Amino acid sequence: MSYLLGVVLFALAILISVSLHEAGHLLTAKAFGMKVTKYFVGFGPTIWSFRRGETEYGLKGIPLGGFCKIVGMTPQDDDVEPGDESRVMWRYPVWKRTIVMAAGSITHFALALITIWILAVSAGLPNPDFPTTEGQARQEPAVIRLSECVVPENSLRACAPGDAASPAAQAQLKNGDRITSVNGTPINSYGDLLTTLRGLKPGDTAQIAYVRDGQPGTSSTVLAQTERPPLDDPNGTAAPVAALGVGLVPSTPTRVTYGPIGAFGATADFTGDLAVGTAQALQRLPQKVPALWTALTGGERDVDTPISVVGASRLGGEAVENNAWLVFFMLFVSLNFFIGVFNLLPLLPVDGGHIAIAWFERARSWVYARIGRADPGRVDYLKLMPFTYVVILIGGAFTLLTIAADVVNPITLFSR
Repeated sequence: MSYLLGVVLFALAILISVSLHEAGHLLTAKAFGMKVTKYFVGFGPTIWSFRRGETEYGLKGIPLGGFCKIVGMTPQDDDVEPGDESRVMWRYPVWKRTIVMAAGSITHFALALITIWILAVSAGLPNPDFPTTEGQARQEPAVIRLSECVVPENSLRACAPGDAASPAAQAQLKNGDRITSVNGTPINSYGDLLTTLRGLKPGDTAQIAYVRDGQPGTSSTVLAQTERPPLDDPNGTAAPVAALGVGLVPSTPTRVTYGPIGAFGATADFTGDLAVGTAQALQRLPQKVPALWTALTGGERDVDTPISVVGASRLGGEAVENNAWLVFFMLFVSLNFFIGVFNLLPLLPVDGGHIAIAWFERARSWVYARIGRADPGRVDYLKLMPFTYVVILIGGAFTLLTIAADVVNPITLFSR
């Protein structure tokens, strides 16, 4: 029940954010005097509506987004009533049209920033000093976290029946123990522990010295077998190695909580990292199509592949089911930021395409004026329709592929 509740809550959060996106267009357009005739949440048949002034507001039957109808977005629009010619959008200065078209993305960014700030002063944000790379982790003291088992292959999957029990657990080691030596070899860092274990073989007996609550102790255990790539080549071929069945407990906290003022700087830093990550994710999109197809046809799902709103909602359900509300809200932040950036791409039919055309017209008029030629006027959107259809076709196919993969072979964050 909690999983279903999480799915519904996340889907509702997405619907609200998309509705606010359209509200951003609505409010800025009205503020500039443009005529807005419709604002609806959802698509399809109208369930309920009312009219206030010249605008009809309402709810449609398919809750998969929303729309805002601004009269005369392009010179080719034919829905301009007599007397409204001066209020059509395309006649307004380019800076006003840019604000109106960017308002949707700005709304998504605002939602993300507000949520990040709230998290910064409540649950905390990821600690920038937390070791996130293999090299940083190896410099940490060898304070251990016991695994339930040793997975025999090079995989991050959950334990399954038949997997070897953790040798560290069999040796009566506990979470938080700091290993100081293995078979007499001093262990000063987690990297030392990994290097020393790689020098042993599966089935060898390991004499382990450790410190627990300030008191030294010793134990012994028989090492299990797993597969790992070479320590100096994480992308190399995995081979059988000895395993103790432990992970690292970092010496730094995973999250940091800030005061109301300090949270502004932390929000800015986190948003900068989020922007870089979003740009990198957009660059990787074409490369991930084969991986999505592999997941759809029965292969393993790459956790770095894109997800649709269906996949995001499922992850939201998992987060609620496991009481991981921070994960839930971080998903909300990431999705809003991604949608905000995506909508600013200079491609029709998204908002960024309209902004790009508006500024192209402005630049072209400026150039023509400087060379003494007549202003060529507005771009003919009808001539751009073939390119728009290509973008819609590619985007639609990618969306369907992602949704199908999220239904057939979804990404999961928790073992269920």
